[in-house]
Amino acid sequence: MPVLQIDGDDFTLDGEPFRIISGGLHYFRVHPDQWADRLRKARLMGLNTVETYVPWNLHQPRPDAFRMDAELDLPAFLDLAAAEGLHVLLRPGPYICAEWEGGGLPSWLLAEPDIRLRSQDPAYLRAVEAYFEQLLPPLLDRLATRGGPVLAVQVENEFGAYSDETAHLAHLADLLRRLGVDVPLFTCDQPGDLARGALPGVLATANFGSRSREGIAALRAHQPAGPLMCTEFWIGWFDRWGGHHVVRDPAQAAQELDDLLSTGASVNLYMFHGGTSFGFTNGANDKHTYRPTVGSYDYDAPLDEAGEPTAKYHAFREVIAKYAPVPAEPVPGPVQKLPATTVTLTDSAPLFANLPALGTAVTSERPLTMEQLRQDFGYVLYKAILPAAGPVLLELDDVRDRAQVFVDGQPVGVLERESHERAIAFTVPRAGSVLRLLVENQGRVNYGQEMHDRKGLPGRVLLDGVELTGWTNRPLPLSDLGGLAFAPTGGPAVGPVFHRGTFQVEEPADTFVHLPGWTKGNVWVNGFHLGRHWSRGPQRSLYVPGPVLRPGPNEIVVLELHAGHFARTVELREQPDLGPTEE
Repeated sequence: MPVLQIDGDDFTLDGEPFRIISGGLHYFRVHPDQWADRLRKARLMGLNTVETYVPWNLHQPRPDAFRMDAELDLPAFLDLAAAEGLHVLLRPGPYICAEWEGGGLPSWLLAEPDIRLRSQDPAYLRAVEAYFEQLLPPLLDRLATRGGPVLAVQVENEFGAYSDETAHLAHLADLLRRLGVDVPLFTCDQPGDLARGALPGVLATANFGSRSREGIAALRAHQPAGPLMCTEFWIGWFDRWGGHHVVRDPAQAAQELDDLLSTGASVNLYMFHGGTSFGFTNGANDKHTYRPTVGSYDYDAPLDEAGEPTAKYHAFREVIAKYAPVPAEPVPGPVQKLPATTVTLTDSAPLFANLPALGTAVTSERPLTMEQLRQDFGYVLYKAILPAAGPVLLELDDVRDRAQVFVDGQPVGVLERESHERAIAFTVPRAGSVLRLLVENQGRVNYGQEMHDRKGLPGRVLLDGVELTGWTNRPLPLSDLGGLAFAPTGGPAVGPVFHRGTFQVEEPADTFVHLPGWTKGNVWVNGFHLGRHWSRGPQRSLYVPGPVLRPGPNEIVVLELHAGHFARTVELREQPDLGPTEE
C-alpha cells in the first residue's frame, strides 16, 4: 500500500495529490461474517478509505486478559479492507466516545477509587500503556509504511471537549511512536475545541455536520498550514431511550457534503454504516440528566443497520462522483431477509429461581458497586432483611441506573436515575421480610465530565432515615444462560422471567425481532445477545444478523423484567421499527 505524506497543504500518496474520502465502519458493531460485504459497499459508493475506532473495554475486559479474535479480530478486518482496495484511518483511543459503553474505557479502571480518567494520573497511564503494548504489535504490519492499509492513526478523541491537559496528548503521541506507529498522527475536535484539543506537531482535524465552509474556515484559522480534513462529518445521529428516531434529509446532507468537498478538504463520513451496539455495549450521556442510548446504531447512515443502501447512499455517491472516481460496478441490491413469522415462547425460567446459575453472591455491610464486584455489564441483585413490619420510606444515596424494588418477591416500584428518583414508600408485611433491588447498568456515560460512572448502588441505603446494612450482592452479567432451568410455561409469574421458544429456518438471512406487548429486558438468539428491548422506545425492533442463525431449529430467549403483562409471542419481521421521527 502507498504511504500517506503531508506536503504543504495537501496529502500525497506516492508523491501524487490525494484526498481522503472515508466512512466510519466499526468492526465491533458488525458481525465478522458481514465485514467483507460492508467494505465492498463502501468502495462502490466511492470511498477510498474506511475509519474505525478500537474498543478498549472489549479487547481488554480485565487487566490480565486480552482478546483479538473472532468478532474482535482487528487484523483480519484490516486485511479485508486492504483486499477490497481500501485504506484505513485507525482511531485506537484509548478513549473513543462512539456512543459506546464508557467511551470504550474498561469498567475495571473505576475500581480504583480516585482514578482520573483521560489524564496524566499514573494509575490511568499504567493501564493505557499496558493496553497499547498488547494492542499495537499485531497491527504494525498493517501500517502503510509496511505495506498495510492504515494511512494514519488518531491520538485520543475530541480531547478538547474534555480537558486542556496537552501533556496527556503528548504522552499518548509519544507512546504511539515508541511502540512503532510511524504513519501520520492526527487529532480531531469540534471547531470550538481546537485550541484545547490540538497537539503541536500533529495534524489537527475538525468534526462537524453542517455549515461545512464555516467549519473548514475555523480549522484553517487554527491551523494556517496543512491539509484540511473533517474527521467526523455527521450525516445522521444516534437515538436515546425515550426520545425520537433522528433522521436527516438525504438531499440536505448531500448538499453539505458537496459544500465540504468543494473546499478541497478530505472527509470521513460519520457514519458510513453504523451497525449495532449489541448486548450491553451502548453508552449514555449525562448533561445534568442521565440519558441512555439505544442499541441500534443505524445512525440514518448511507447503509442502514442491516447493511442496506439507503437514499443517502445514492445521493452521496452522486456527490462523490463530482470529485473523485466512483466504480462503474452496479450498486448491490436489497439484502435477503428471513420470511416473517410469529414465534411462540413455550418455556420459562424465573430469574429469582435461577440465581445460582447466573452469578455468585458476595456479602458486605454496604452495597458493592459493579466495579467492586469486578463486573462490567448487566445487573446486580442486592438483598437485605427488613427489621420490622409497617410503612417505611426507602432512600438511596444514588441509583445507577434503574432499580426494581421487591419485598418478599413482590414488586413494589421502580427507581430511575434518569428521572432523579431515589426514594420509595411501601409497607413491609412482616419483620424479617426480604428486600431485593435488581439494579440495571443501562450504559456508562461515554462523553463529558460524568464519565467516572460507577454502577449499581454507590452509597448508602436508608430505611426511615437509618442506614440499612448487611447486604448480599449478586452479579448478574447474563453472559452465560446455559444453566437456566426452563420448564413449560404455566400461569403468570411474579418478578423477572426468561422466556424461551424455537423457530425453524430454511436458509439463514437477516431478520428483526419485534416485541409487541413486552415491557423491558433483553433478547438472545442462539446465545447471541442482541441487546435491550424497552417499550419506552423509540427503538421497537432488534436486528438479527443472518450469520447468527442456522438451518433448522433456532432458539430465542427473552428476559422480561416486568412479568405482569405476560406476552407469549414475538414476531420476526423483514423490516425494522426504529420509532417515530420529528418530521
